[in-house]
Amino acid sequence: MKQTKMGIRGWVLNALVAAIYIVLGPASLNLASGAIQFRLSESLNHLVVFDRRYLIGVVSGVVIFNAIFSPLGWLDVVFGGGQSLIGLSVVAWLAPKLKQLWQRFALNIAVMTLTMALIAVEIIWTGHLKFATMFLPTYGSLMLSEFIVMTLSAPVMLALDRIVHFRTAMAQK
Repeated sequence: MKQTKMGIRGWVLNALVAAIYIVLGPASLNLASGAIQFRLSESLNHLVVFDRRYLIGVVSGVVIFNAIFSPLGWLDVVFGGGQSLIGLSVVAWLAPKLKQLWQRFALNIAVMTLTMALIAVEIIWTGHLKFATMFLPTYGSLMLSEFIVMTLSAPVMLALDRIVHFRTAMAQK
């Protein structure tokens, strides 16, 4: 994997991404936490498709949002931040190997949807639910909600890229 440096511009962009994630979270109409999660801010996961250096801003946004707003507190910081870090790291590693942008979006949607298993484990553990009977329904609802958000937001992020140019915005100048 080619090493890429991140200058002051990159750190500022990542701080802005984290801030946008935090602001979009509460805008999700009380559906940002729980077994059904429609976080508008999850659309920012697609930034990693354009440049892996956005991973820092997205994961930081998740961690800070969960620390401030999640009813599960520090556990959601660990599980939610961990899910984002693991999922987006996989995407950051594999996406450059895919030639077409739609393939990278599809990879991102699939990986982030599948890694919701960590959030399902967290909800079952903190809710003192029976793993054998509650994992699949909880995981299923989380997967569906993540899949919907990520799929609907992909064309929006693509349209925004035509205006903002996410790939070149991160580039050193």
